[in-house]
Amino acid sequence: MTSRKRQASDSLLPVRSAKYQRTEENQGIWHRWRQLGTDAFTLGYETVRLGYLSLMHSSQKLGGSQAASQQPEKPNQTGSLPSQATYLALPPCLSIPEELYKPKDSQPVAGRSRLSSSLQSRSESSNALNGNGNSPPSTLTGHTSVTPVPSTSKGHVQHSQSYDFIGGSAHGRGVVGGIRPRRSRDHIYARVHKAKVQEDRKKDREELVQELFHYKRSTGYTSDFDSFKSLINYQARLEILERHALSPSPSLTDLRVKQSSPGHSRRHSFSDDVDPDFLERALRKARKSFELPPPKPFSPSHDRLRLSARHRDEAIEKRLRPKLPKALPPDADTQVNALLCKKGVISKVARESVNDRDLSRLLPSQWLNDEIMNFYGAMILTRSESNRDPIAKRKILDVHYFSTFFWPKLKNEGYEQGRLAKWTKKIDIFSKDVILIPINHNNSHWTGAAINFRRKRIESYDSMNLDRHQVFKALRSYLDSEHRNKRKKPFDFTGWQNHNPEDTPQQENGYDCGVFTCQFLESLSRGQEEFQFSQRDMAYLRRRMIWEIGHAKFLDGP
Repeated sequence: MTSRKRQASDSLLPVRSAKYQRTEENQGIWHRWRQLGTDAFTLGYETVRLGYLSLMHSSQKLGGSQAASQQPEKPNQTGSLPSQATYLALPPCLSIPEELYKPKDSQPVAGRSRLSSSLQSRSESSNALNGNGNSPPSTLTGHTSVTPVPSTSKGHVQHSQSYDFIGGSAHGRGVVGGIRPRRSRDHIYARVHKAKVQEDRKKDREELVQELFHYKRSTGYTSDFDSFKSLINYQARLEILERHALSPSPSLTDLRVKQSSPGHSRRHSFSDDVDPDFLERALRKARKSFELPPPKPFSPSHDRLRLSARHRDEAIEKRLRPKLPKALPPDADTQVNALLCKKGVISKVARESVNDRDLSRLLPSQWLNDEIMNFYGAMILTRSESNRDPIAKRKILDVHYFSTFFWPKLKNEGYEQGRLAKWTKKIDIFSKDVILIPINHNNSHWTGAAINFRRKRIESYDSMNLDRHQVFKALRSYLDSEHRNKRKKPFDFTGWQNHNPEDTPQQENGYDCGVFTCQFLESLSRGQEEFQFSQRDMAYLRRRMIWEIGHAKFLDGP
């Protein structure tokens, strides 16, 4: 003790009396927590018991409707739930003597759970508190038979019921009318059969494709079988897209779709776009070309001889033209490899730019995107605008190039709604030689189109040789609307033709359409009407386009 503290008067400190005395109404904290736990357990137990009884009641109503309408009430000793009519006749509180549900010679049921016994004892205690000591237990377990008992309640009907809540019931869940539905199971050989059907489908498809490949090889096809399969898949996909694109309204029936009969189905069908009907049509067309009778001999006239001589001269001239090389020069090829290793923005021209991800699209077996197409078109336009040499101007035409976003605007929105008049606010397309337009069909195929004012033609160049009459129709409408907007009068289509040459180079796979389109437009900008490239030149042209885009200029020479 220090001198600063007051000394205690007694060595023993006084003990303070408790604030609240412990009585029966005021127990300690431990006793109160124990009482709270007991009340919570009792509440949970009663909730489970009442939920169980309501579940049995609903299943009993579902299963006993038919049995009550067909058969009279008979004592049920099989342990099934009571029917609906019998249950409805049962009053809420039925007074049953204790000896009926608790016989003297009854023994405890084997396997009776502790839960069922506790439920029964608790129910008996609750009934005793309510003054109904003769009422049956609220939870019936095992097999409890109830015999007819006279009752003083008005309108009571004698009945006999048998309950089996804990054990299996004939009117349980999933049972209708006392009959449990059979669960369908697969046959023991179902998996083997499905695997064999899939194998047969694949085998039949390969045989059809092999047969068609041999026909194509005999008519001049030069690529391998893998490229041919990609070409077949690509053709089938384009055919499906064109079929849906040509349907004017969902309410109209597509007459080209073959209606399948309800009783007939093809055993072997394919899940991909190449269905057997497509392969059969292609085979039929190939066989027809071989089954045609030979041409009849004829004596050529003078005009026919002159035409033949001109064609022979054109063939000689074409043979004398320089062919495309198979590879770039060594230094240019090294520069291409360096460009492919660069990251970020690779090159810029006008408002267009290309990064490393866009440039990788020019690697083999890749589709070209809008950035590559628009960059190559900007190079064509820049070369045409910067060409001031009158001698060289004979080779380079005065062209205008629309970007890849022009066609979606024209097709989907039209001239007025798409505000296409602003696209030519600073230029006069009617003073140009050629208007070049890249077209993306259904986001799956690239083609080239041109408005040739020199030849008075609307031209379409498709490496798949598909019908493009909608291209001619849309471009004619654009020409008329543009002429009305700029010249204030309709466009005169006298002498204009739709040009879709049959000798357009064709691709032999499903991914080179973008390269073909770029080369179509580049050749047209130089005034060439015959193309010098083919499918075998695609590997060289892809490497060459990488060099040209990386340096933002065209490579000299063929």
